[in-house]
Amino acid sequence: MVSFNLQLTTYHLQLTMKLITTIDEMKEYSREAHRQGKTIGFVPTMGYLHEGHMSLVKAAREQCDVVVISIFVNPAQFGPGEDLDRYPRDIERDKRVSEGCGVDVVFFPSVEDMYPDRYSTYVELTGAFTDTMCGSSRPGHFRGVTTVVSKLFNIISPNVSYFGQKDAQQAIVIKRMVDDLNMDTEIRVMPIVREKDGLAMSSRNACLSEEERKKAPNIFRSLEQAEGFIAAGESSADKVREEMKKILGESGGLKIDYLEIVDADDLSPVKAIGGNTLIAVAAFIGRTRLIDNVLIRR
Repeated sequence: MVSFNLQLTTYHLQLTMKLITTIDEMKEYSREAHRQGKTIGFVPTMGYLHEGHMSLVKAAREQCDVVVISIFVNPAQFGPGEDLDRYPRDIERDKRVSEGCGVDVVFFPSVEDMYPDRYSTYVELTGAFTDTMCGSSRPGHFRGVTTVVSKLFNIISPNVSYFGQKDAQQAIVIKRMVDDLNMDTEIRVMPIVREKDGLAMSSRNACLSEEERKKAPNIFRSLEQAEGFIAAGESSADKVREEMKKILGESGGLKIDYLEIVDADDLSPVKAIGGNTLIAVAAFIGRTRLIDNVLIRR
């Protein structure tokens, strides 16, 4: 086991992990890997790695020849007053964790390299994919996400790119972008990894106080209750939503940002739960905003 204030499973010991900090070097590394006929699996992250990230690394390790992760806290996806400055960062810890878990390359570019002076090109989806949920509560967020992910795809040229179900809307948006722009990478979405009490693993969990951390699992508790209501035969999205609000309201200290029940394919709102439905919650606990979701399959 590898321990750096959390336990991470060692899937593959890679003693020659490479840290790359420039775009030119990363592009050359990827070109050489492709020349050798190797497949590249890519895991984009903002660092402060946890077991959720490592589950993506494990999948990439099992399915691809080369595993690349990026560590880049992308300023373009943070709005005014959001937690860009508070977002946890520890590159030395992340390097140790990456090396112990089978990563071949950590790509750690600077903001100046990714967004040089006079930078002016952005990639943006429009419509239902980005008008709801995090798109409505964080204006401009997804423009930042799609722009940086497009740049990373161009730099790294991955055969397969891995995203987590915790960021469900992000994964759906990226899939649509890849399809619309004919990008040459396959998107694979992996299940949410949770703490023992159900809290979805997130780098932002490190920002919670001890008391806030005790309240955070109530987000998942509300989602579990929703699953129970639906399994018992409830199909009204409004009724499920109201029951979830009661649970979250009773928790104390949680402020709901959004609670949405939408079609899992196009994120359009649903009145009756049927087919593949996504139930998604964003809530503030103190200054920290957490998201979680469950996917209902019928």
